[in-house]
Amino acid sequence: MKSEVGTSQCRKQSLIEDARKEKEISEVTTSDPPDDTFDHPDEGSSTLYLIFTVSNTSVSPFSTSLKTFEKHGAIIYHIETRPAGQCKMKGEELECFVKCFIHNSSTCSLLSSLKKIAGNVKVIKDLSAPSFPRKVQDLDMCQHLSMKFEPDFDKDHPGFGDQEYKKRRGYFAELAFKYKYGNVIPRVEYTSEEIATWKQVYKSLSSLYPNYACEQYLETFQQLEKYCGYTENSIPQLQDVSNFLKERTGFILRPAAGLLSARDFLACLAFRVFPSTQYIRHPSAAMHSPEPDCCHELLGHIPMLADKEFAQFSQDIGLASLGASDEDIEKLSTLYWFTIEFGLCKQNGSIKAYGAGLLSSYGELMYALSNTPALKNFDPELTAVHPYQDNSYQPVYFISESFEDSTVKLRQYALKMKKPFCLRYDPFTCSVEILDTFQKVRTALCEINEELKNLCSALDKIC
Repeated sequence: MKSEVGTSQCRKQSLIEDARKEKEISEVTTSDPPDDTFDHPDEGSSTLYLIFTVSNTSVSPFSTSLKTFEKHGAIIYHIETRPAGQCKMKGEELECFVKCFIHNSSTCSLLSSLKKIAGNVKVIKDLSAPSFPRKVQDLDMCQHLSMKFEPDFDKDHPGFGDQEYKKRRGYFAELAFKYKYGNVIPRVEYTSEEIATWKQVYKSLSSLYPNYACEQYLETFQQLEKYCGYTENSIPQLQDVSNFLKERTGFILRPAAGLLSARDFLACLAFRVFPSTQYIRHPSAAMHSPEPDCCHELLGHIPMLADKEFAQFSQDIGLASLGASDEDIEKLSTLYWFTIEFGLCKQNGSIKAYGAGLLSSYGELMYALSNTPALKNFDPELTAVHPYQDNSYQPVYFISESFEDSTVKLRQYALKMKKPFCLRYDPFTCSVEILDTFQKVRTALCEINEELKNLCSALDKIC
C-alpha cells in the first residue's frame, strides 16, 4: 500500500508493520486479568459471555442481576453497559455485557435465574474470534487509520510544515470519511501543482513499463489510457476507474483517508473493494511518498485489479483474513507484501513485475529485475514468515509461476489456518456466510452442483 517512485530508500511503514502494531495493541487491551485477581476455577469451570437488558429507571434491577451471578458462584471480571438499542425512550433500558467464570453445572441455573429479572438474555459464543464485516455495507465501519506517518504527525513528512498542503489533505480526508457504500465517489478538481506532480511520476514510470511490467499490466494500462483518462496531463477520477474495474472483475473502489489498519484493509479485499486515496504526494518529494497516495494506487494497483486471476488472488487473501487471529493477520500481511506489493512472475521465459510497490517505484522496479537481489519461488508457508525490509529495497523477491498457481497455493495455505468456522462469499449479495450448519453446506453444494451441470453441458456442446 505504499509507494516509492524514486531512488530514495526510506519506506516508512508497511501493511506488515501495521499488523504488528495492531497485534501489540490487542495483546495489551484484551488480555485477561492476572491470575491472582480471582480464584482459580477447577476443570469443571469455563468462561461465559452474556448479554442482557435491565431497566434503567432505578439501580435495583442492575444490582439484583449482579447478586444473581454471586449467588451461583460466578466470578465476574468484566462488565460493560450501554443504552439498549431497541428501547423506545432514550435511557429506558441498559444493555449489559458480562464476562465471568462459572462452574459448568451452575450455568443453566444462572441463566434461568437471570431470565426472571432481566430481558433478552443471550450467551455469546466464539467471542475469542475477532469480529469481521459480514456484508459489503459493513465496510463503512472498517476505516481505522494508521495516523502516525501523516503530515500532521510525522516531522519527517515532506508536508509537515506546509499548512496549505495539510489543509488540502484535510479536504480529501473529509471526502473519504463522509463516503458510504453505494455513493458516487466525489470528483476532484486537482490543482495545477498536483497535476504537475502526477505528470512527473507518470512520465518516469510509463517509460519503464514495456520492458518491466507483466503482460496483464500492459494490456490493462492501454485500456485505462483509452477509457479512464490515464494521461500525463490529467489525474484519473476514482469513480471512472471504479466503473472500469466493476465491468472487468467486479472490484470497486472506495475513497480512503490514508493508510488503513491491516485488518480493515484486508477485509475490504474480501468483498472486492479496494480502498484508494485521492490525494497527491507533496510536490517537494514527487519521486517518493512515505504513505499511499493516488500515484501509487492508480499506477501500481489498479491495472492489475482488472485481471480476473489476479483479482481472485487478491480477494482470497482478504477472505482468509476474516476472523483470523492477530498472528495470522501479520502473516497474511507479509504474503500481501511479497505478492500484491512486490511480486514478480514468470512470463515467456522472462521475469516480470506485477507488484504495485514495484510498478509505482522507478528505482525499485529496475533494482528488482537486475541481478542484485535473490529470487525465490512463491511458497506461502515460507513467504508468510520471511523477514521483510521496510526501509530499503528488498534483498529477496518471490516469483509466481502464474496467478492461478499462486491462488491454488494460497487457498491451501488458508485451509490450514486455525479458525472455528468456514466462510463462503456470495457474489450476488456481496456478503459472507458462516457455514456452521449442515443445511448451509448442503445448499452451497447444490448451487455448485448446478453450476457444474451447466459447465458440463457447455463442454458437451463445444465437443
